[in-house]
Amino acid sequence: MTISGALSNAISGLRAAGRGAEVVSANIANAMTPGYGRRVLELSTSSAGSGGGVRIDGISRIVDSSLASDRRLADARQSNIQGSVNFLTRFEEFLGTPNDPNSITARLAGFENALITAASRPDAPERLAATVTEANSLVQGLRDASEGVQAARSAADTLIASQVDRLNTALGQVVALNQQITAAQVQGGDVAGLQDFRQRVLNEIGALVPVRDVPRDNGQIALYTTGGTVLLDGTAAQIGFERSNVVTPYMSVEAGTLSGLTINGTAIRTGSDDGPLRGGAIGAQFAIRDELGVNAQAQVDTLARDVIGRFQDPSVDPTLATGDAGLFTDSGGAFNATDERGISARIALNPTVDPDQGGATWRIRDGINAVVPGATGDSSLLQNLSGALNEARVPGSGGFGSAAYSLIDLTATITAGIGSDRAGAEQELAYSASRLTELTERQLAEGVDTDAEFQRLLLIEQSYAANARVIEAVEEMMQTILRL
Repeated sequence: MTISGALSNAISGLRAAGRGAEVVSANIANAMTPGYGRRVLELSTSSAGSGGGVRIDGISRIVDSSLASDRRLADARQSNIQGSVNFLTRFEEFLGTPNDPNSITARLAGFENALITAASRPDAPERLAATVTEANSLVQGLRDASEGVQAARSAADTLIASQVDRLNTALGQVVALNQQITAAQVQGGDVAGLQDFRQRVLNEIGALVPVRDVPRDNGQIALYTTGGTVLLDGTAAQIGFERSNVVTPYMSVEAGTLSGLTINGTAIRTGSDDGPLRGGAIGAQFAIRDELGVNAQAQVDTLARDVIGRFQDPSVDPTLATGDAGLFTDSGGAFNATDERGISARIALNPTVDPDQGGATWRIRDGINAVVPGATGDSSLLQNLSGALNEARVPGSGGFGSAAYSLIDLTATITAGIGSDRAGAEQELAYSASRLTELTERQLAEGVDTDAEFQRLLLIEQSYAANARVIEAVEEMMQTILRL
């Protein structure tokens, strides 16, 4: 080998060592950076001239695309189930657990105890007043539960709007990155940084909507939802949604009072079973607004209907005529079974017994439509009210079939069902979290291993020193020749 060939080999080796050190340093610095793909310097033997040497062929980005896709799907599933768990937990808090003094169960128990106490001394005005107070507390508990459900639906509607905006923005970013990657590849540039950024954007999209990426020519990708909808292929789909300021019990997609989703102007389904964008964070919010929230409202309405119906019966209060409002009313009037939706938001105490509304507490003892006070020692109506509370009746709605329940048993059954649903969702969430953690750890394990990178850095240092020693030897040889 000639001296010039040796010098050329050494210089190419130094160049490769320097570039390798840069790659290893970048790997170590970005070991925990989301979306970062480990870099590997690709080298080959140079065949230029007679000296050979090392040629830098480029930098490869090492990523397991299949694993990254599976992790995105697991992230979408986690986001979806987390939304359901959050809502069910809040709904359980709306109704209250049995040991919660503000729960509907506790308020019912307080009303029952007040009736029993008043029946033992029907002549005591303070006991009648306490019964009215407990009845008002029960009404407020039902109204608060309904208000909480609708607040959760309104929050879901608002969140959908912001998530759809973010999805459209992210899809536009992927289109732009696709174009930049193609341009960089044509020019022979390094596209790893652009691919890292695109990976981070894909992860954001994947949390909102479960997607799979499909490679296209020149480094581009297309995106398809697991429901079979094209989100991006060359150009991005435009997702449309109209936010509602307030969601009420009477609003729904079917009635046209709530917005669904559109893709490029075409309406699509949003159900958790058949929606093209189901399964991610957006799907979770639609489930809360249109399924879980609607079902929760129906259960609270079932309770409110049962409360009103029990005390609207003339056999309980003989002063009532058929069709008269009883102790509990629908906004002051009698309840109509054809207008159940939202009754828990409209339930109110009959103003004739409420001093705050101009009524008199003695009517809870003598009858809603009583004109004058009756015998102060007569507790028969109070006992009727207590009996109506505990009478086993078949609920008029709620899908309970022909089973009969007392009011407290019905409340406990609904609360237990909610708790069971929440526990089941939490169990599913735990499994989903474990799967996401496992996939994340596998992805990290196949990413940057800092120990291995430091070992490579030591080898690069040795290579650098060896090539530097060759240059020193060449210089010594040249000096010797010049001295001859």
